[in-house]
Amino acid sequence: MVSYYKTVNDRIEEIQKYEEGCWVNCISPDDDETQYLLDFFNIPPELLRSALDEEESSHIDNENGTTLIIIDVPVVEKVSKNITYSTMPIGIIFTDKNVITVSVKENTVLSEFSEGVVRNVVTNYKTHFVLHIMLRMATKYLQYLKQIDKISNRIERDLRRSAKNRDLNQLLDIEKSLVYFSSSLKSDEITLEKIMRGRYIKLYDDDQDLLEDVLIEIKQAVDMAATYLHILTGTMDVFASIISNNLNSVMKIQASLTLLVSIPTVISGIYGMNITGGLPFDGIWWFPILLSVIVMVILYFILKRKDMF
Repeated sequence: MVSYYKTVNDRIEEIQKYEEGCWVNCISPDDDETQYLLDFFNIPPELLRSALDEEESSHIDNENGTTLIIIDVPVVEKVSKNITYSTMPIGIIFTDKNVITVSVKENTVLSEFSEGVVRNVVTNYKTHFVLHIMLRMATKYLQYLKQIDKISNRIERDLRRSAKNRDLNQLLDIEKSLVYFSSSLKSDEITLEKIMRGRYIKLYDDDQDLLEDVLIEIKQAVDMAATYLHILTGTMDVFASIISNNLNSVMKIQASLTLLVSIPTVISGIYGMNITGGLPFDGIWWFPILLSVIVMVILYFILKRKDMF
C-alpha cells in the first residue's frame, strides 16, 4: 500500500495523490507498487530490495544520488496472553524532492506520523522530517524499556510467592526482547553517528541539534537495555538456584519420609515370618506396633537433628 502525506497547518494529513515535498509511505507494497516506486522515483532496485528485507540490519547507503537509511524500530505484539517485544527494520529513502519510507508491516512509529499525532513536523524539510522519525523511534525504545522493567518486576514478585512455568516463560520472552533491543539500538547508534559526520545527508544547524538529541536518547536506551538485561539475567540465575535448592529439599524430605514409613513394614515382616520362638514377645499382638512407633520416633529425632526435615 502506497500513501501520500503532507504537512497542512502544522499537522500531517493524507493527500489523495503525489505532490512535491510530500511524504510517501509504503507498507508491504505489491509487485505493481514496487515497480511504480522504481520507475517514478528512479530508485535503484538494490536499495529498494534492502528496504524490504525483514532481516536487514541498520545501516546507511548511497547509490546514484539516492540515499537509503535503514533503522530498526521497536515493535510490541500480543501473543496469546503475553506481550512480546521485538524490532523490525524500516527503510527511509531520500530522493531529490521527497522522503519515502518502506516497511514490510505497520508500526507505531510511522503510524503516529500518518495519523497526525506528531505535530510541528514539515514534510518539505526532508532531513528535519527524518530526524523527527528517528527521535520518535528513540522515544518508543525508552517507553517500551520502561514497560519491560515494570513487567519483569511484577513477574519477580509473583515468582517470590510461587515459581510457575508461565512466569519463567515470560521472563525468558523478556530476556529475548532485551537482546533484540540491545542489538538493534547499537546498530541504530552506529548509523546515527555516520549521519552526524554529514557525508551522506546535508545537516543544517537545527538538524545538528536535533540529531544530537536523537543520539542522546539512543545512548540512554542502550544503557537502559544493557542494565535491564544484566539485572534480568542475574534474576533468572538466582531463581534457577532457588528452584534447584527447593527440589533438593523436597527430595531430602521425601527420602526421610520413605525411611520412616519403611520401619513398620520391616518390623511387621519380621514378626510375620512363619517361625516358632526366637522373637521377643512373640504372640503379643500390640508389641510390633509399639516397637514400630518407638523406632520411628527415635529415627525422626535423629533425622530432625541432622536437618533432614
